[in-house]
Amino acid sequence: MRAYGIEVMDSFDPDDTFNDDYLWFYEPTLTDDRSRREASEIAEILALPSGASILDAPCGHGRISNLLAADGFEVTGVDRTALFLDKAKKDAERLGVEVDYYQGDLRALPVSGPFDAVVCWFTSFGYFDDDDNRLVLRRFADVLRPGGALLVETMHHDGFVRGFTSAPAAIVTERGDDSMTDVTTFDPVSGRVETERTVRRGGQVRRSRHSVRLPTVPEFDEWLQTAGFSARTYSERGGGALRFDSGRLVVVATR
Repeated sequence: MRAYGIEVMDSFDPDDTFNDDYLWFYEPTLTDDRSRREASEIAEILALPSGASILDAPCGHGRISNLLAADGFEVTGVDRTALFLDKAKKDAERLGVEVDYYQGDLRALPVSGPFDAVVCWFTSFGYFDDDDNRLVLRRFADVLRPGGALLVETMHHDGFVRGFTSAPAAIVTERGDDSMTDVTTFDPVSGRVETERTVRRGGQVRRSRHSVRLPTVPEFDEWLQTAGFSARTYSERGGGALRFDSGRLVVVATR
């Protein structure tokens, strides 16, 4: 997530957001049961046979990649954060599964495929400006085989806006004596959720900023079509029909 205008975007350092603090505060919510449910949902949506090839990008610390590999898929994970990849590899070894992990940028994927599917899960799309967000979709299309599927799970623009307040919204996450405070605003002109984060951990205070672009469904559809995807479908989590107040958006696009 990243704040925009260009000046603000240039001040975004992914290492300030995606780091050990991220794992520390999100770990209690990203339980094994939750990851198992989400990996099962992904497999159900994609409906691929055992042995099919899946690219998880970005893969984070491998919580989905490793479980998909355990389900019999041939999985490749890409992420820019070395810390996350190190954890992913250790967990893969612990689980006795094989996943090919690569460090790299979504705009210049270090793998060529072709893959049967690309998975971009847990609000992992939209961290760049619109030109680069479109580029990410083209890169996903480039590594998919003809007929391959892209699966994106993210916040739903309309549902987010409907539930948002005009004043900045603050969310405090605590773990022991540590806390992470996110103060969030929404820019209706750029369509971006902008967040100022303050971490108090181990007697230290760290501040960062990030934002994520929330395309409307019509915007998503145009971006995907331009990137080379033929069929596109939109639903909420669990496969239900997308409503204006749905909190999450699931996009499936066919190459």
